[in-house]
Amino acid sequence: MKVTLIGATGLIGSQLLDYFLNDNTVSEVAILVRRKLEYSNPKLKVKLINFVDLQAFESSIIPGSIIFCAVGTTKNKVKGDMSKYRKVDYDITVHAAKFGLEKGCKSFVLVSSIGANSKSSNFYTKLKGEIEDKVSSLQYPHFHVFRPSILLGNRKEFRFGEKVAKIFMSLFSFLIPDKFKPIHSKTVALAMLNASKEKNKGTFIYTYNEIKDLAHN
Repeated sequence: MKVTLIGATGLIGSQLLDYFLNDNTVSEVAILVRRKLEYSNPKLKVKLINFVDLQAFESSIIPGSIIFCAVGTTKNKVKGDMSKYRKVDYDITVHAAKFGLEKGCKSFVLVSSIGANSKSSNFYTKLKGEIEDKVSSLQYPHFHVFRPSILLGNRKEFRFGEKVAKIFMSLFSFLIPDKFKPIHSKTVALAMLNASKEKNKGTFIYTYNEIKDLAHN
């Protein structure tokens, strides 16, 4: 299969890329990135683009590929500007989904978040819910939505709040409902790859237990 990946430099995206490059069923991978990455693999194409250049964005998507979207930012990265936050998380994801349909793509695999709900009063979970709703309205034959809670793994940047949450959850994990438990980024990435190989049509939402089960298929 052919794959287009947006968010290859992130915690889950980097794991996805490793899986793609080592999976014999994946014949071609395009990663859409803002800055040059040093990778050497015959089936990898690194597409260096500015995501506001919509023509370049669309042309970088492999026709008929499975689109994996693991893009996301933080308040620190956008310096508290929520409009910039939305432009990264919402605009890039929705444009990728729209362009994918125009390029004949049938499957969209999305990293969302636990609690995603377009009616939420929380900015983050509301935004994630709005993204899910919009992509769902495009009616991809295969739409897989992953809603992990706190992600485990080695991030390139330090996130104080996430570090505190990990410590708290490790101490009181027995009190936490399953869907809110931390999960390793490798587990999420493997589950996403396995989901992309499923033949059933429809919209599928995965939280902690479903992600763990799918990763071990």
